[in-house]
Order: sequence, then C-alpha cells, then structure tokens
Amino acid sequence: MSLTRTLRRGAYAVATLSLFAASASAQGAMKMDAQPKAPVSPRDSLATTIDGSNITVNYGRPSKRGRVLFNGLGDMKWGMVWRTGANEATHFTTSKPLAFGEITVPAGTVTLFTKLEENGKWELVVNKQTKQGGMAYDAKQDLVRIPMTVTSNNAVVEKMEIMVKPAGKGGEIVIAWDNYKAVAAFTVK
Repeated sequence: MSLTRTLRRGAYAVATLSLFAASASAQGAMKMDAQPKAPVSPRDSLATTIDGSNITVNYGRPSKRGRVLFNGLGDMKWGMVWRTGANEATHFTTSKPLAFGEITVPAGTVTLFTKLEENGKWELVVNKQTKQGGMAYDAKQDLVRIPMTVTSNNAVVEKMEIMVKPAGKGGEIVIAWDNYKAVAAFTVK
C-alpha cells in the first residue's frame, strides 16, 4: 500500500471519528435540553412527632420572585381564603386530635387554607375535602377556623415554608413567607 493511500485512509478514519463524536455530543446536549425543568413551586413535606401525635404536611412551596404577594397576587387579596401554598391543596395529617384553644381538629387528613386579613387577624381554615387542587376551595367543607397570631419577619422569606414544631405545652403550626409569620398553637389530646 502506498504512503498516499495510507494517509488518505487515516484521514477518512479521523473524519469519521470526528463525525461520530460530534453526533454523540449533539445528542448529549439535546438530552440535557430535553430534561424537564424543576417546578417553580416544588412540593415539599415534613413529618414530626409532638406529644405522641405523628403529624405530616405536604404542600407546594412558592417563591416570592420579586412579586408583591399579600394583597398583590390575585388569589391572595385581603379578605380572601388563600390555598396556603401552590398547586395541589396543602394536606395535613395528625394521628391524634389537636386542640387549638377551644377548637379541636380530629385525627385524620385535612387540607389547610388561610383567610387573609389586612389587620393581621388571619385564620387557619381546616377543610374536610382532600385530594383537590388548591384553587378548589369549598367553604361548605370547612371543619373549623382557627385564629392565628401574625407577626412581621425580620427578613424576607423567599420560599414559603410550613413548620410544625414543639412549643409550650404542645406545638405550633407556623406559616412563613415574605414579611409575614402566622402561628397557630395547639395541644395534643
């Protein structure tokens, strides 16, 4: 075989390998681009035990993203019942009844909404309907409404958070977002 022929075959081999490499690289880039984007308001959940009651919460965590939230967004105007999260309704499960002062929430799964008032007299709305979207609020399904203590946060909370933590002689549900923190204290029955 002549030197020219050998060099030509080598050049063809290098060109072929380059094409395969470019094709594989393009396919890899296409696969990375085709991957689904993370949701803007991802689901989150928490599980805790307070005074022997197993409590879980599953909710969507919206972000502030520079928006005016309270009395700014269409579903968060003063006087409205807000879905307390994003997308699917927020689900709250307790293995034992919880007493919020004189109001008792029985063991089981419920959904949580929040009645927003400009004067800070918010209410945690406990609703019997489950497995619905957060905008599918039905007041006829309300089990109880619990007064909440609302304060201003020292810093802006970018991503809404629901916490259930021990406090006093029981625990508290805390909803923190933007400049607000709303708390409902309870004891386990």
